[in-house]
Amino acid sequence: MKIGIIGGSGLEDPKILKNQTILEVETKYGRPSSAILKGKIGGVEVFIISRHGKKHTIMPTNVPYRANILALKNLGCTHIIATTACGSLREEIKPGDFVILDSFIDMTRKRAATFYDEDVVCHIPMAEPFCENLRKLLYDTAQILGYPAHPKGAVVTIEGPRFSTRAESLMFKQLGGDVINMSTVPEVVLAREAGLHYASIAMVTDYDCWRIGEKAVEISDVFNIFSKNVEKVQKLILKALPKIKDYRTCPCKTDIKKSIISKF
Repeated sequence: MKIGIIGGSGLEDPKILKNQTILEVETKYGRPSSAILKGKIGGVEVFIISRHGKKHTIMPTNVPYRANILALKNLGCTHIIATTACGSLREEIKPGDFVILDSFIDMTRKRAATFYDEDVVCHIPMAEPFCENLRKLLYDTAQILGYPAHPKGAVVTIEGPRFSTRAESLMFKQLGGDVINMSTVPEVVLAREAGLHYASIAMVTDYDCWRIGEKAVEISDVFNIFSKNVEKVQKLILKALPKIKDYRTCPCKTDIKKSIISKF
């Protein structure tokens, strides 16, 4: 098994990633967001991509999602663990908590969301977009470590880069969203098309802006809480990685085989 990690911040520490090498790769969709850092964690081969670039210079719409997923697939990755900052749409999901996402609501408008945009059409199932087995492992590991974590949550992915209006935030709550971010879609969709096991650790940094009478989220708040959680995310991934298995009966690997329509 080879594990891809998308997120970057705090995960490139040489104390957790052994035998580091830097890979410059190219795909049919161009270069990924960053050079890929290759190394080992607990004896498992790992490849790390910084989603927004090494210096956070790529805004959410411009992230080369297809290049990122295809680069990891071409390197032989079988699983992807993504990390993402998010805002909470629920009182009980507090800043500092982790949410192991189980669904999404796509509010993006400008992103290429499939590898199959020429000659064939792909209708990939999305009822359960995240790998159930990998999700369970991540949640159980968070419980063992004593971290405040939620076993499921629907993420609303907005286009960004601006934050939501209060009216939008209240609407997203009514739609059934639990947290909100700008990066999960189309990343999770492309991972399923690529036959990869994909799970996401969402780190709650704020309450967005739905709480009347409370200061709306600012980017400084996001980075402040995020930086405090980096060490916890490191420990969670370090403990979970050696336990990852090849989930042979998982639909993540097989859904694509029955999803493509071709005139041939």
